[in-house]
Amino acid sequence: MATIWQNLLGKMEKLNNSKLFQTVVILVIVLSALLIGAKTHELPEKAVGILQILDFSITIFFVIEITIRFLAINNARKFFSSGWNIFDTIIVIGSLIPDGGSGVLLARLLRVFRVLRLVSIIPELRMLINALLRAIPQMGYIALLMFVIFYIYAAVGSMLFNHINEKLWGDVSISMLTLFRVATFEDWTDVMYETMEFYPISWIYYLSFIFLTAFIFLNMMVGTILEVMSQEHEKHRADSHGETQEGGEPASRAQIEALHLELNEIKAMLAKRESQ
Repeated sequence: MATIWQNLLGKMEKLNNSKLFQTVVILVIVLSALLIGAKTHELPEKAVGILQILDFSITIFFVIEITIRFLAINNARKFFSSGWNIFDTIIVIGSLIPDGGSGVLLARLLRVFRVLRLVSIIPELRMLINALLRAIPQMGYIALLMFVIFYIYAAVGSMLFNHINEKLWGDVSISMLTLFRVATFEDWTDVMYETMEFYPISWIYYLSFIFLTAFIFLNMMVGTILEVMSQEHEKHRADSHGETQEGGEPASRAQIEALHLELNEIKAMLAKRESQ
């Protein structure tokens, strides 16, 4: 009996790791997304019935798929140690909630979130999300500094331009919304020309604000994300090739290239000695 169970687990692991199975799962997720979009249109009753049958079939497929993944790992603690597996499990269990009754809204929302399972299935998307989550703490300090700059400029703008247009510069909170409009370049020149009629040099206020927010801070945000993405990519590359350094940490690409260079130098020295 134990042998049969072990053979079954081996088959589940082989099936879970097969590219064909992963491709089928991705196609079903895409089909699920298309069904969600189709339900937002007015369709004949026959088409609605077909969509309901397809939706039920997709739900059953996801239950079978998450069961296969669980059996392939054969370790509940290891399976649920991954946040992506927990996310997939919640989405699949939530999809079992019937459309009728008080849980209709929750059931529909969880079915919409089934599209996000593409992230957990495709490694490249998981790497992007992981990089974004790792960058959030660093981005938080940049966002805090941006808020300080917004607040200072909003207070100054409210003091100077309140009498020009109270709808745009009535108080600090409204002024911050106006500055957000300026930072996103949404008809910001109209706002600037309006104040320049009273203060001709007020263009300095707008240009300095845009320079700080749209150019400096935005580029700092992008740079932070790119740096973390590069680190995540190197980690993914090292994990996929099994390349680790002494402390058990993934080796960087520069370290691997340095090792290759040293090996080539040693080979050249040995070849030179043999020739002598």
